[in-house]
Amino acid sequence: MTGQTNLQQLLATMHPKLQSGDYVFCTLPAPVTIDQQKIICLFREEEGITVVIEKELADSLQLFYSFVAAWITLTVHSSLDAVGLTAAFSAALAEKGISCNVVAAFYHDHIFVNKNDAARTMEILRNLSASAA
Repeated sequence: MTGQTNLQQLLATMHPKLQSGDYVFCTLPAPVTIDQQKIICLFREEEGITVVIEKELADSLQLFYSFVAAWITLTVHSSLDAVGLTAAFSAALAEKGISCNVVAAFYHDHIFVNKNDAARTMEILRNLSASAA
């Protein structure tokens, strides 16, 4: 199945969904082992492995984090070749002073914002989508 590439269509049908829970970005010190089913995202950098996991799990493993995030999924199936979607929503959020951390997965884009900005972010994304419809 091929994802959507038309920016106007992507914006009009992105349908943001706020996932329940609190999420954190942690760097794993060796030899911490985490059940793969509990990892939202894993990325290997030169400096170490970053994982996005639920805050509760990080607390139970005594992992350090400095940012508690809400996780929003854009439910439209966006193509990895799509141009402008990230720029459009990140600009709309930046205009309102909201930082976003974006993960593009195969089917959807996922946005992590400060937990305190979740409701405002959902409103901004819905307005952006409505204006593109």
